[in-house]
Amino acid sequence: MKVHVNANCISCGLCVSLCPNVFHITEGGTAGVYSQEVAPELEAQVQEAAGSCPVSAIEAG
Repeated sequence: MKVHVNANCISCGLCVSLCPNVFHITEGGTAGVYSQEVAPELEAQVQEAAGSCPVSAIEAG
């Protein structure tokens, strides 16, 4: 699975709290990913973060 945070991000931090092994807050203040390739054991957490994002900024698939 690949994951990306798009420009819709409002820096709420929900993705970081749900999946800190994949998401982090960048120096610019928005969410980012450590790696676009997600390990299989983290896919469910990434999907939860994507589904919970209030502005649909997480693109995963």
